[in-house]
Amino acid sequence: MDKQVLLQYCEVMEEIKDIRRRIRELDKFLENPPIVADTVKGSRADLTIGPIKVNGFPDPMLYRKKRAAERYRKLLTAKEAELLELTTKAEEYIEAIKKPDLRIMFRFYYLEGLTWIQVAYRLNRMFPKRRVKYTEDGCRMRNSRFFEEK
Repeated sequence: MDKQVLLQYCEVMEEIKDIRRRIRELDKFLENPPIVADTVKGSRADLTIGPIKVNGFPDPMLYRKKRAAERYRKLLTAKEAELLELTTKAEEYIEAIKKPDLRIMFRFYYLEGLTWIQVAYRLNRMFPKRRVKYTEDGCRMRNSRFFEEK
């Protein structure tokens, strides 16, 4: 195992976020589908011929959107199962690292998805008595050096 497991975990997390966003958009559309209107020429109830306004829902579009939402939900279930497996692999990889502060740093950055500046801030809060404070660049460099050694 190497950095690819961590990167793949991050990519699958982003993919799941995107799928959830798409499902939300489709559900929002399906809750309030647009009403379409058209005017046609025909006979009215009083048997006169003239323009008649027709309102309704676009059925083919609604069915396509419902099927798309179902497909996305199935895909989301599969991706969540894949993410669970990747989470286990990523956590095992991180636990194999010898330095505890590096393990914490990797958990924050790769598993929780924090930025390097957020990682540095949290590490400084966790280790307030550390002589040299964590910085964004310092955390990024420790990450790159760790993977250069491997």
